[in-house]
Amino acid sequence: MVTRTLGATNIPISPVGLGCMGLSHAFGTPLEKNEAADKIRQAYEMGYTFFDTAECYTGTNPDGTTAYNEEAVGIGIKDFRHNITLATKCGVSFSGNQMLLDSSPETIRRSVEGSLKRLQTDYIDLYYQHRLDPKVEPETVAETMAQLIKEGKIRSWGISCVTEDYLRRAHAVCPVSAVQNVYSVIDRETENLFSAFEELGITLVAFTPLAKGFLSGRYQERPSFEHPEDNRSGRFQFSEEGFSYYQQALNLIRTVAEKKQATMAQICLAWMIHKKPWIVPIPGTRSPERMKENLMAAEVVLSQEEIFEIDHALNQMNLADAASRRLSKPKMVP
Repeated sequence: MVTRTLGATNIPISPVGLGCMGLSHAFGTPLEKNEAADKIRQAYEMGYTFFDTAECYTGTNPDGTTAYNEEAVGIGIKDFRHNITLATKCGVSFSGNQMLLDSSPETIRRSVEGSLKRLQTDYIDLYYQHRLDPKVEPETVAETMAQLIKEGKIRSWGISCVTEDYLRRAHAVCPVSAVQNVYSVIDRETENLFSAFEELGITLVAFTPLAKGFLSGRYQERPSFEHPEDNRSGRFQFSEEGFSYYQQALNLIRTVAEKKQATMAQICLAWMIHKKPWIVPIPGTRSPERMKENLMAAEVVLSQEEIFEIDHALNQMNLADAASRRLSKPKMVP
């Protein structure tokens, strides 16, 4: 499998990464730590070399204790740590259901030390500012990241859910290697930043590339997510209105999948992989079968003409306004 390069660095990454969040955060009861670690090992054996987690990806175990995603990932990658690219994030914490933002230099430094310990490693390949903190200027964050790179604690840095102005200001101080934004066939607002990514040599790491599993086509009727720690229930696509609203887009992807003898999930991932050589989706799943399916999306070939045809059809559906709709604000980081 042909690897990609992280931004302007020489750090290699697989064309599809594994979003580890759902193993212990936002998708119901967390997996037991060693079970989650075993999922990481299985993914590596399949060919994944890019793993994404975050400091704030936590959940509540059945016994009431806290499940830390980074701890499970750290156990899972221990035997092959130097063969993979590891990403984690800082700047977000929770107080009850309230998201707290803190990207002060002191907090970033405290966070990186905590992550290194939980991940059982002495360096992080890609360290993200998880959300923009209105109290801290981008130049301040970038300078802190530059210091961490100089100290060898991180190899590169990125920003999640960024604006173009913030990105350019931060990049001018310390080159940004990656931006992690929402991107999928039904949520294409990030395409407004493509020219900046091209100019600055930045990798787009696409999270929720399958819209929380909605684009897999496996939901034949509107699903219900009852667990209090499952944030899919607050997503527009899973609402009664949204489930109907996106059927035309699902039909389009289904038609292409049948033509290519691939799954709908693979078409959605291949669409972005072949659109730009610097896009890397990171779908998450607890299922080894889905992990394999998602990784094999890199083997599905879509020509630029076919991508143009898909984009043209999507443009006719006028889905842009639906991308920002939500039934409720998620109680956990998406």
